[in-house]
Formats: sequence, C-alpha cells, structure tokens
Amino acid sequence: MENRNITTNLLIKQLLQSDNMAYVPGYIASPVDTEFRVLDKAYQDTGKQYAKIKTAIDQGKCGSCIEENNMLMQLEAAPKLSLEFLENVMSELGVVETSNYDPNNYFGFMVANCIISEKPGFSKTDGYDVVLRLLSNGTQELTFTGPIFDKPLVINSAALKSLLESDTSMVVETPDINISMTELLVESQLFDPKSVGEDKKLGADAKILDTFILKFNGEPDYEIIDLGNGKGRNIIRYDMDKIEKKVTPFINAQVAGILSAEQEAIAAWNVYLSKGTSQEEDDQMVQNANAAGDSWSYELDLPLLQDKKVLFLEKYKEYFYKNYLVQFLTNKIPSVQKDASVFDLEQARQAKAEKLMSSTK
Repeated sequence: MENRNITTNLLIKQLLQSDNMAYVPGYIASPVDTEFRVLDKAYQDTGKQYAKIKTAIDQGKCGSCIEENNMLMQLEAAPKLSLEFLENVMSELGVVETSNYDPNNYFGFMVANCIISEKPGFSKTDGYDVVLRLLSNGTQELTFTGPIFDKPLVINSAALKSLLESDTSMVVETPDINISMTELLVESQLFDPKSVGEDKKLGADAKILDTFILKFNGEPDYEIIDLGNGKGRNIIRYDMDKIEKKVTPFINAQVAGILSAEQEAIAAWNVYLSKGTSQEEDDQMVQNANAAGDSWSYELDLPLLQDKKVLFLEKYKEYFYKNYLVQFLTNKIPSVQKDASVFDLEQARQAKAEKLMSSTK
C-alpha cells in the first residue's frame, strides 16, 4: 500500500532541490502573491473590540465585569503570545529541511513549511493560505489550507506549548546517529586514549589495542593473504568475542538513551536502520531506501513494544559494526616489523600448518 506521507514528502523535497519551478513555462512571468499577512488579519478588529470592552467596564455597563476583564487581559497578552506561537511553529516546521528528515512524518508539515517560508509553488496565487485566529479561551490557532491538503492543518498554541514543555515535538527530528556512533568509537575503550584528539574524535592513525588481537599460544594469530606472484602478507585477526563483550555495554547505554525519546527512535529506525544498508549506500540513494515498507509508524507503533526495542538494539549494533568499527578491523598490517614484511606464501602457509599440528600433539 502506498504511503502518502513518504511519496508526498519526497516529491516536494525533490522538486525544491531541483529548482523545478524556475523552468515551468510562464511561472516567472506570472504575478505571485506571497503576502499572507498573518498577524495583520488576526489583529485587524482587536482594536475596536478592546475599545468596546474597555468602555463598557469604565461606564459600569457589565456589572462585576469579570468576563470582560478576562477578555481585556487576553487581548493585552495576545501579541506576545502570537510571536511566541509563530516562533515555535516555524522552529518545529523547520525540521523538515534537515538532511536526515524522516519522510514518514505527516506530509502536511512539509507543505506548511513551504507555505510559511514562501517556497515557489506554495503561494496564495497557487491556492495556499495560512490564517491566525485568536480564540475566546485565550489560545490561538494557525490553520494551513491548500490543494495538497486532505483537510486543513490546524495547530493550537496551547497544544503545541504543552508538547514542547513535555520535551517532545510536533515534527519528529531524526537523531544523527553518525554523531552518536562516532562518540561510541571513542567511548568503547577499544583504542588507546592517545588516539583521541581535542575534538573528541579518533585520529587518522587510530588502531585497536593489541589486547584485542586474536592470539594462538600467546602469539598473534594472523591471517595470511595472497599478494600474487607467490608472495604473502600477514593481516591482523581480531578477537571479535572479546571486542563484542567490551563494546556491548556502551551500545546498550547509547540505545537506551535514544529509546528514551521513542518518536526519535522511530525516525532513526526509518532513516538509518530498517534496511541495514551501509552509510555509503544511503549516501548514494536519490531517496532514502529505508523510508519504505519496513518503516515504523508514529501513529501506530507508539509506544514501542518490547520486540521492536530489541530489534532496534540489534540493528543499531549491526549498523555500528558495518559502518564504523569495520574500518579499524579490515586489512590491518601488524605493527611489528618482522610480522609486517612480505614473505614467501607457500613457506608461510606450511609453517603455520606445522605450528597448528604441533600444538595439537
């Protein structure tokens, strides 16, 4: 079944990135109205309303005037609330422009951001509008309308403020697991602390500590690779069981932190983890391969069940090994000069076989 959020979000993103509207015949010659005048229209009658209520209070025409005084207080507080509300909305909608934005978010957020940031094709001329209303209960309401919407997108100031104060969000921002996994390499204690630079990242010459090299009878158990022409070279083999035992507690702690904000964990799953692709494969995709049939839904999968949390941990560990740790495990030449030298391949294989046989006697 087609996921409209994915298809619409990705279509708009691709159109904006391609500058398509600049080449639509006649577009640059047509008058475009982007003046939504959100605040002007919201406050065009409040002056008269304020004066009318104030006169009634001053002339004693409203008895105790409790309701009228409350209305005056709301009107006086409204401009500041409007600015705060609009700032919050713009900040939330701005998330759609991040490079790792999850297109499984409701597509209306992408459209609303295009309207409020005056993107080509989303003007009043194109049939879009945004209206701010001051409600009688003291809250405010933004309503976005236009051809793409199935129904108007309505955002209430009190509802949004409640979300933000509870440390959640209207539009889900995808955590950058590239940052957290780079940090994980440093925290893992697999590397010499001297390999960590002032930027808290591993240096270009960082190597996994010798204690994690696979040993045989107390000596490094190298893998012999064929260089051709009868020549060979030793490559370090690492004790993966030992590495996994060392790294796992750090991965568990990091995943627990991500899962503490489950909506962000869903975004990370959809964008990075669900397909098990590599970092290079993700970068080469015109659109993110993970945002497809294996995606998790914000509406249906929250709160996350335990089986999904377990699967998230498994995939997170897999992504870390496949994209970050692998570069320090692959084709590493021994630091000991005699072990790093090129040698006769057949002699080396025979010597290794004899060593293995003698150890079993």
